[in-house]
Amino acid sequence: MKQILQSLKNGSTKVSEVPTPMSSKGSILIESSNTLVSVGTEKMLVEFGKAGWVEKALKQPDKVKMVLDKIKTDGLKPTIEAVFNKLDQPLPLGYCNVGKVIEMGHGVDGFSIGDRVVSNGKHAEVVNVPFNLCAKIPDNVSNEEAAFTVIGAISLQGIRLAKPTLGEAFVVIGLGLIGLITVQLLRANGCRVLGADFDKTKLAMAKKFGAETVDLSTGVNFLEIANKFSRGRGVDAVIIAAATKSSEPIHQAANMCRKNGRIILVGVTGLEISREDFFKKEITFQVSSSYGPGRYDPNYEEKGQDYPIGYVRWTEQRNFEAILDMLALGVLDFKALITHQFEISEAHKAYELVIGKNSALGILLNYPGIEVNLNSQEIIINKLKHQEFTGRNKSLHKLVSTSFIGAGNYATGVLIPAFKKAGAKLKTISSNSGVTGSYAAKKYGFEVTTTNSELIFSDKTNDAVVITTRHDSHAKFILDGLVSKKHIFVEKPLAINMEELNLIKSSYTHETILMVGFNRRFSPQVQKIKELIQPLDVPKSFVYTVNAGFIPSDHWTQDYEIGGGRIIGEVCHFIDLLRFLVGKKITNYHLVSLDSKNKDTISINLNFADGSIGTILYFANGSKSFPKERLEVFVNNSVLQLDNFRKLRGFGWNGFKKMNLWKQDKGQNSCTLAFINAIEKNLEPPIPIEEILEVSEIAIELSRE
Repeated sequence: MKQILQSLKNGSTKVSEVPTPMSSKGSILIESSNTLVSVGTEKMLVEFGKAGWVEKALKQPDKVKMVLDKIKTDGLKPTIEAVFNKLDQPLPLGYCNVGKVIEMGHGVDGFSIGDRVVSNGKHAEVVNVPFNLCAKIPDNVSNEEAAFTVIGAISLQGIRLAKPTLGEAFVVIGLGLIGLITVQLLRANGCRVLGADFDKTKLAMAKKFGAETVDLSTGVNFLEIANKFSRGRGVDAVIIAAATKSSEPIHQAANMCRKNGRIILVGVTGLEISREDFFKKEITFQVSSSYGPGRYDPNYEEKGQDYPIGYVRWTEQRNFEAILDMLALGVLDFKALITHQFEISEAHKAYELVIGKNSALGILLNYPGIEVNLNSQEIIINKLKHQEFTGRNKSLHKLVSTSFIGAGNYATGVLIPAFKKAGAKLKTISSNSGVTGSYAAKKYGFEVTTTNSELIFSDKTNDAVVITTRHDSHAKFILDGLVSKKHIFVEKPLAINMEELNLIKSSYTHETILMVGFNRRFSPQVQKIKELIQPLDVPKSFVYTVNAGFIPSDHWTQDYEIGGGRIIGEVCHFIDLLRFLVGKKITNYHLVSLDSKNKDTISINLNFADGSIGTILYFANGSKSFPKERLEVFVNNSVLQLDNFRKLRGFGWNGFKKMNLWKQDKGQNSCTLAFINAIEKNLEPPIPIEEILEVSEIAIELSRE
């Protein structure tokens, strides 16, 4: 299918071919008929992409700080590689979609196949959207009018925050799509409206909708006009729908407001607020959050958990419905906002308008229709009869055909390059949206990209499957791989609960390799530590300090149903590393947590069968500028200290002082090479399955303490 993608690296925007998405739990599959280009938002994204590196940095100072902290801990080269990998990935554009329902995932209520719906779906021929971000279109509302619904909901949410009453005087600064819809909604509330902009076409349209206007391009005294408009009392409220780096709109808004006036920021402006402007009048200032309550709440948007209407009358979905109802009643006029229409294949013309100097408001993209089937769910990128080795295994006679499920940042930035370097034949890559999979397929030379992971397991030419999806899907994909007798490499964790783990235990038959990406044990410095301590037949003491960093409680990794929590999702790495170094079973374990809910600042004590002890200090309350990981080994009056997989020092070790690396090496390349070699040469699994199951079970049990 066709989808519009934008490069954050150079700002180029193009129509690309990607596989059609599949429906998923709680979501609706929609065949698009129209989408609306959000001129303001999408222009900002395109301009950011076209900006130079220095300008990009100036626009995102918080990201610059993160990069500098990463350089301190990981080194310059890995940081640059990570930044460029992120910027290289295409960004899907659009959030105003109209189409018909062609499929529904499990748990969707209130919709039927064939319904015409609006959603915040992308500019694509087919989109998969959570049902709380969709609304049915009334019969007497056209698709073209309905395409403005999401933009309308943004305007409506700003007005709800302003709480207008009949007869109040409002100023709307910025008369783009949001500003013009705001004018109409305020007039529908019985308010007098003064609209301000530099564009004469937009001013004329605002006047048509019943507003008085101020042409800012003429240099008139805006404050004087606003004062006259308010009959000398000061306006009741100002809604700022402009997009500018300047803080002047907020300053002007405060000066034209009456005492206890309200200012609502719907657009994007500078936020240098003068206390003097607000202090004497006790002005209220509030920033509106997109479409309304529920926005950016994963429980509402992704899990479909609605807010009780008795407590939250207007959610983002109910705001969509309100806009559609007003369209059906003829209260709003969106047809007048349509200035241009293009077929999706001519989208480049739309974006020439977006970044051009000519005035444009409602730019609609039209879609011809597409049949969704197995063929549309995969695209052949690079069909090859054979693939030469590009890695270190040139002596091997047969390539291991390897497919990926998941194409996120870690997969595209670390794992796929590692497997390619190891000499794997990259066969198929699957991703939910199709966008990231298509990007990875073209960049790294996969033969096929798909959104249907079942095709990977049914393909008899696939030798191995790499699973890099969200944690709650790992067990299912592992079980599918075991049934189809594929070798499996899964990014940690193996499972997120005991039920899943027991299913894997009972299904595994040793016919194929099942490996978790516990890469740290393959690090060259960890291998050196193992070499140094293994001959010492005495108990050892380990202290592993991890400056894990803060993750918000609503992040998916903290959700026990999706990510399993940080112990299952990440601490398993450190348990495995100590298990590897000791080489004996863990006989006892205990956890102490600073936060009993998230369990992300914890101390874990481990006892091993040979009498060794280990302490894992996993803290989320430290500074990002401090190194992330330090391992200390105490044995025989000597100490080994490993700092962030770059510097290894020996204290009191006979014949060993240090082993330092130019850049951090956590063992990912060696880990994947060991997996490929084991398949190719029919070797024993690089990590015994008994150790993987042991570590996984302990991580799950610790998360329950």
